[in-house]
Amino acid sequence: MLMQAFLVGLVSFVAACDGGYGSLYVARPIVLSPIIGLILGDLQSGLAIGATLELLFMGSISVGAYVPPDTNVGSVLATAFAISLGQGADAAVALAMPIAVLALGLYNLLAAVMPFFLQFADKAAEEGNDRMLLFWHWWMGFPKAAMRGLVVGICFYLGAEQVQGLLNVIPQFVFDGMGVAAGILPAMGFAMLMRMIVNKRLIPFFVLGFALAAYLSLPVLGVAIIAVVIAVEKTGFVDGNESASVAVEGTGEDDDF
Repeated sequence: MLMQAFLVGLVSFVAACDGGYGSLYVARPIVLSPIIGLILGDLQSGLAIGATLELLFMGSISVGAYVPPDTNVGSVLATAFAISLGQGADAAVALAMPIAVLALGLYNLLAAVMPFFLQFADKAAEEGNDRMLLFWHWWMGFPKAAMRGLVVGICFYLGAEQVQGLLNVIPQFVFDGMGVAAGILPAMGFAMLMRMIVNKRLIPFFVLGFALAAYLSLPVLGVAIIAVVIAVEKTGFVDGNESASVAVEGTGEDDDF
């Protein structure tokens, strides 16, 4: 149990360093949950939970000043608890968002303290001290990543039995409701994502994708392939037509480093 708690915490720590890797999005549930499933000996459940939580948190990205719930901690702990307690995706959905919101509160407390050290980084930059500047650069991100790793590892080690007790108290109809919510929340995730990207030029393509899936029964993979073909053609990628390319602003997800 102790080794599993250490590995679970380590996964959260490494995922929290994603900003230092160049924002590879390894902190997403679809990546983290299967890894947790592999650690706990149930890869299949990890894959299923990861896919469900990814839909839940699809719209949870940092845009402007908005800081979303901590998908890292929420996904890892919810997956770890659900698998260790023999529960499925319904239980993970029930646990993920409350855990993610609480983790965000802890992160905000730490984020209020860390700017104090920026003055040392500014001083190192003024003096041209590259080594100290690099040190403070990593220092600004390390405590945030370490906090996530410690919180996840300790909570998983101490909280499995408490969570089991809580799940035993919760009536079955609540889990049934969570099962229904698991089917509704992905639509909310897509809606949150659409609010950021959909405009008058993209609406026809959205309607086309809906029509292909609803009336022609085309699987999601088929719709995605058609979308890639349209994107390649519209952006002039094959012809190297830079004037036709679409500039997309990157949105990081809580880049700690």
